[in-house]
Amino acid sequence: MTLTAAPGVRLAGRDTSAWAFNGTCPGPTLRVRPGDALRARLINHIDQPTNLHTHGLHVSPHGNSDNPFVAIEPGDSFDYAIAVPSDHPAGTFWYHPHHHGTVADQIFAGLAGVLLVEGGPDLDLPVTADLVLLVTDTTLDGVGRVAAPNMVARMMGREGELVLVNGQHQPVITAAPGAVQRWRVVNGCVSRVLALRLERHRLTQVALDGVFLPVPADRDQVVLAPGNRADLLVRPTRGGRYALVSEPYDRGSLGMMDGGPSVGGPVTLATLVVSGAVTASAALPARLPAPSVPSDSGSRRRQITFAMGMGGMGMGGGMAFTIDGRTFDPGRDDQTVALDTVEEWTVVNTSPMDHAFHLHAWPFHVLTGAPAAGVLQDVVLVPARGSVRLRIPFTDYPGRSVYHCHVLDHEDLGMMATVNVRP
Repeated sequence: MTLTAAPGVRLAGRDTSAWAFNGTCPGPTLRVRPGDALRARLINHIDQPTNLHTHGLHVSPHGNSDNPFVAIEPGDSFDYAIAVPSDHPAGTFWYHPHHHGTVADQIFAGLAGVLLVEGGPDLDLPVTADLVLLVTDTTLDGVGRVAAPNMVARMMGREGELVLVNGQHQPVITAAPGAVQRWRVVNGCVSRVLALRLERHRLTQVALDGVFLPVPADRDQVVLAPGNRADLLVRPTRGGRYALVSEPYDRGSLGMMDGGPSVGGPVTLATLVVSGAVTASAALPARLPAPSVPSDSGSRRRQITFAMGMGGMGMGGGMAFTIDGRTFDPGRDDQTVALDTVEEWTVVNTSPMDHAFHLHAWPFHVLTGAPAAGVLQDVVLVPARGSVRLRIPFTDYPGRSVYHCHVLDHEDLGMMATVNVRP
């Protein structure tokens, strides 16, 4: 298939000069099965270098696979061939650009799409509808151009004035009473944390970051860091209109730079409209096929420190965004890991803001510091002046890749590092 990144897309019912894959935001939904090869030619018709990251897939980071070091210049193209392993979990993933220094700009401008792994070790859930809800945000000026953030917005991590679901502003989702729907929610925002709540309903979460939980979990609120995905089951019991809302979430502050935290009000993402005759549906399974947490026997332990401080020389002006005291250098190996070993990393956040840790190619188990501890995932919020502990199986694939803050302005400002997995 061909993916063309170019200006010109319809957002929230208006024509804009924002960017899109194949003229739509989100871009086309890519569907693969375990054992498939995802072959895609990416053509760059924007005015910045770009590339493609298949976020969350456990695939090779080498060559023309999920390689974050590829740079496709304006007017050029690149042929990707990404082999999906035969035992890859079926689930909800996504794709977006990952050229360092421009990631936040390109996603904020609209370059994102959903990637579903279907079949294989999946579970046939008793649902009447299977919906993808890619949440993005942006800010448009009066003539439909994407607004550039100021310095403080970059340092905080920009949040757009316009929050969209599948490129639409507050769309309507229809359902019959009693019918169970599966909502695959993707947080495709640059910096915004989604704290999801559905009016007068509990949300039954069955998966996080494309991987099933051990058991269905009923929640009043589901919190998703930028890059996280949640598969939610919704069963409305009576007719009516119910708002899907993202509640205010305090991500922290820049300290003396901005005078303290800035938290907006609730944002309505979509409206569930329930009408018609009551529909009977089957019961949910009591257990789900979650992967087991690997043993810590022989694990090497490392500490990774996310920090912010004065003295930066990049786009952030006087603020430095570092990992272990250094900003990103693609030519440097920050961590060297032996292939087919399990490591335990403690990610420490010394800053007054939350950061979202993301590791490419090798999903990890969160052992502490998260509501779904033990679940295999690929993004986790590290709270301000807090830490999380991860167990990472560096299995199957050698090669160099990256880990970083998925508040993408922070990544572009230097909060990214490399890992080299060697046989």
